[in-house]
Amino acid sequence: MATTETIHHHLHLHRHHDHHNTINTHLKQKTSTKSTRLAKSLSNLLHLHIQGSAQKSLSNVRFEEKKDTPTTSPKEDISDKWRDMHGSSDWNNLLDPLHPLLRREIIKYGEFSQATYDAFDFDSFSKYCGSCRYNRHNLFEKLGLNKHGYIVSKYIYAMSSMKVPRWLEKSRLLENAWSKDSNWMGYVAVSDDEESKRIGRRDIVVAWRGTVAPSEWYEDLKRKLDPIGPHGEAKVEHGFLSIYTSKSDATRYNKSSASEQVMDEVKRLVQFYKEKGEEVSLAITGHSLGGALALLNAYEAASALPGLPISVISFGAPRVGNIAFRDELHQKGVKTLRVVVKQDVVPRMPGIVFNEALQRFVYITGSLEWVYHHVGAELKVDVRSSPYLKHRFNLLGFHSVETYLHLVDGFHSSSSVFRSEARRDLALVNKACDMLVDELRIPQSWYQLANKGLERNAHGRWVKPKRDPEDIPSPIGEEHTLHGTDS
Repeated sequence: MATTETIHHHLHLHRHHDHHNTINTHLKQKTSTKSTRLAKSLSNLLHLHIQGSAQKSLSNVRFEEKKDTPTTSPKEDISDKWRDMHGSSDWNNLLDPLHPLLRREIIKYGEFSQATYDAFDFDSFSKYCGSCRYNRHNLFEKLGLNKHGYIVSKYIYAMSSMKVPRWLEKSRLLENAWSKDSNWMGYVAVSDDEESKRIGRRDIVVAWRGTVAPSEWYEDLKRKLDPIGPHGEAKVEHGFLSIYTSKSDATRYNKSSASEQVMDEVKRLVQFYKEKGEEVSLAITGHSLGGALALLNAYEAASALPGLPISVISFGAPRVGNIAFRDELHQKGVKTLRVVVKQDVVPRMPGIVFNEALQRFVYITGSLEWVYHHVGAELKVDVRSSPYLKHRFNLLGFHSVETYLHLVDGFHSSSSVFRSEARRDLALVNKACDMLVDELRIPQSWYQLANKGLERNAHGRWVKPKRDPEDIPSPIGEEHTLHGTDS
């Protein structure tokens, strides 16, 4: 939904090492590996690949005319509808056909998820690899997201007590690295006064960062379920829980876990705004691994803050736990909307075989304590619906957040064609992949800093510039006062 000017601003100012370089490095190294071959084989087995007749030409699509039109429609007041948009009725009769007000909200939360990638330092040669490039006060300004009317109040850092090397990025310059253990894993934000008036409540948002390449899932998932909650019946994937709860006194950024960091901030904000007499909601969003962390976060928040309206909007998220975990989330009142691209393999993970489909054989499987189960409502979109996307196997492109947002923007119903009035900028799809048809002449993986982040110094030499002091991660910089969000 960013303007063309914003895209060019991003192109020149953002990403020391873009997704394209890092992802392609991952994928080239893995091309002949078992995990990538398995991903493609499973895609064919599960009928996730593109089938059908040859793709139609874009000759009749008036793409050129879209270049001179706004990327968003005017915001509408949803103050009297916010509970429906937030999932109070599990989005019944709002998904197919997709309600236009809900579409806008889904894309808003999707852009909050995308921000965790756009601002993340993937450059393994940077001493700040694994951190956010910008401080929380200017994150949304740098990414062109001020339009949504939210203020970032807290950054979240995570580590893992188990080895998940492809889930958490590490600098090659470990001796001088900002952290040897932690990664920036997301942020907490809250709607400002104007946006709160439009949406009918004070909305607290937690956005969790996910993984880059979907082929990583096959090697890194441990397929082990650990108990969560007081009763021990609900169980979740071991690796997800490790990232959410790990901490160590020996680290700078994870003396407290991601769980403790986010819950302290959410509780603080809820108390602050409720004491002012405001209605408050919590929306948790994430893509891929971030969607899994969002569910763990929602489970904990619902336990700690009963009665608080909590919804999860996830994109390309895997299964997280067993049927007891799903049932407890439901009992706690958590509303979950999973956006899924039909061709994406990650939502099939983990539990390709041992999943909710086995519920029909309950007399064999018993209580399904060891079987993975999805949670909540599903909005499924299809790559084949868009005339702007290449209809060929693209593991990375199918899993991209920008592909998801493009398809949501164009989705009206499961029985209708791609919306001709879709406004979201098409160029965003190719930020970090190669999904757009060649007729659009949008280069693949274009989102990067000018000169790959190098600058010419006073002596004419090309060097990596130093970060602005305010953008250098600091545990002290993450401290805040207890008075609102402007700390």
